[in-house]
Amino acid sequence: MKRRSLLLGLAASATGLVSAELGGGLVKPAARTAFSARYPDMAQRRLAAWEALPGRLMALSVRQRLTQANAFFNQLRFLSDGEQWGSRDYWATPLEFLGRGAGDCEEFAIAKYVTLVKSNVPTSQLRITYVKALRPRQAHMVLTWAQKSGDMPLVLDNLIPEIRPASARTDLIPVYSFNADSLWITKAGTEKRVSDASNVGHWQDLRRRMAEEIVL
Repeated sequence: MKRRSLLLGLAASATGLVSAELGGGLVKPAARTAFSARYPDMAQRRLAAWEALPGRLMALSVRQRLTQANAFFNQLRFLSDGEQWGSRDYWATPLEFLGRGAGDCEEFAIAKYVTLVKSNVPTSQLRITYVKALRPRQAHMVLTWAQKSGDMPLVLDNLIPEIRPASARTDLIPVYSFNADSLWITKAGTEKRVSDASNVGHWQDLRRRMAEEIVL
């Protein structure tokens, strides 16, 4: 009930804010038309609330932006790629995630990443991070934020509502991370930049699909 009421409240306040705060909107017109034809009214309210969100976040501190973006998407339902797409590993765009109202861990991390970048959090401070989760034992993906290289990152996760420092997430073992520019590998607790992000095939495919839907 709380999840639905927060989304509806944001959507109700979104009218007029999309163009006023984002200079014409986050979603490209053709993608908006296709979204409206494909998804029901509740999904369209979710989309309106999301479009208004980055402009609202810009007035807040970075920590508040992290908190609100994390809370916004953690309202949505977890559903594995196999259940939703019949695929072992499909990375959905934010519009697909909002349209269906459910997604796998990478959808949560990616949607939070895009939202924070659009609210002027520097890309260099954000990483989409692939981890091994110990409880439950499974491959998992989260978003991390650190003000500068070497700082202890904060972890935005769909498994828990709180944002915690990585040092407090002993249930997660980092494997690799990436953003729009770079790819890092973590071994034995040591992180090393190994290439640009072009080596993350799923990420490059997703960015091409996102570019057709939203203003990046």
